Amino acid sequence: MKITGYRTVTAQHHWRRSIGDVNGHITEAVTEVPIVILETDAGLEGVGIGSHADLQRLFPALDGEDPRSTSALFDRMLAQVFKSGHAGATYGGLATLDAALWDLKAKAAGEPLWRLLGGRDRFVPGYASGLDIALDDDELTTFYAEFAERGFVAGKLKGGLDLDADLRRLGILSDALRVNTSRPGLMLDANESWQLKQAVRYVSAIEEQVDLLWVEEPLRRWDATGHARLSSGIKAAVATGENLTGVDQFRPLFDAGAPDIVQAGAIWGVSHLHRLSFAAAARDLPVSPVGYNANPAVAHVMTAVPNHLTTEVQALDFADGVLVDHEFADGGIVLSDAPGAGISIDEALIDARRDGGGWADPAGPHMRPTRAGLRVVLDGVER
Repeated sequence: MKITGYRTVTAQHHWRRSIGDVNGHITEAVTEVPIVILETDAGLEGVGIGSHADLQRLFPALDGEDPRSTSALFDRMLAQVFKSGHAGATYGGLATLDAALWDLKAKAAGEPLWRLLGGRDRFVPGYASGLDIALDDDELTTFYAEFAERGFVAGKLKGGLDLDADLRRLGILSDALRVNTSRPGLMLDANESWQLKQAVRYVSAIEEQVDLLWVEEPLRRWDATGHARLSSGIKAAVATGENLTGVDQFRPLFDAGAPDIVQAGAIWGVSHLHRLSFAAAARDLPVSPVGYNANPAVAHVMTAVPNHLTTEVQALDFADGVLVDHEFADGGIVLSDAPGAGISIDEALIDARRDGGGWADPAGPHMRPTRAGLRVVLDGVER
């Protein structure tokens, strides 16, 4: 079996609520979901979700290769862009191709990805995360109550601007999740908005009233020394890493003893999370993926590593036309037994449901340009 080409599709996720964080938010959010479909001469196709960045520079590393050589092809893609830099947006495109490779490999083996990776149990513990800084108190209650109905016992609040508001809203999360446990797990995500002293004062004030499991991205992602100092100054664990592109970027954090919980963005793919998990396990650190809905394939990895803690779930649905054969029950994700990652794409439905500006909305905190419907084959001809 050999890779013969790829095509790209851009779906849209209609969240039916506002989403955002301390840096900004989108009202009645619609976000772009970039998809890459790898094609083979055997007729099998692999689905990857995450980014369309630099695909034309990366794809020559896969051209004509057997997609089952997942680990070697990941390194081959890194080598393809090594001189010009693999980090940042380029790593997103690389990771999306990598997720498609793993989907293909599992389909070729006739196995669900979690079993191919060595997992035993297809249940993945999760926590609820509303991207909720713009939700009012009633909307906040409704969101976390819906997750509580699925058995979830932990939730993460976006905050960091207003201490009194965060304390009140953490109480709302706790009340909603208390139907399943007497001690809900509560986390606060500041999205890199504080300096060290701010973080110590803010978190310490919260801890006078709330038992936080962790504080997430309290400082800039590169501040290894600051994260280590913060961890020693508060009771909550310090979680960070979702915006680091490549296991190599974690070295300063590991060397400084900075993260108590190692996080990885779901859009950075299967191989990244797999390798990072074992790097963290070697240091007796737990790992927690961020943004499962942006790339559901990463949940499969968590069944096969020794140090998974919990996975962030931001919605109980997916983008229109992105069909994910996973369930939400008992406080987590129940993966499919079907071959592959359990993701299929309805391209006609994606085209029919396009509506709204996505992250391109200037009111939002991010910008992600995409090209919908592009199809690319080996000779570089678009059709």
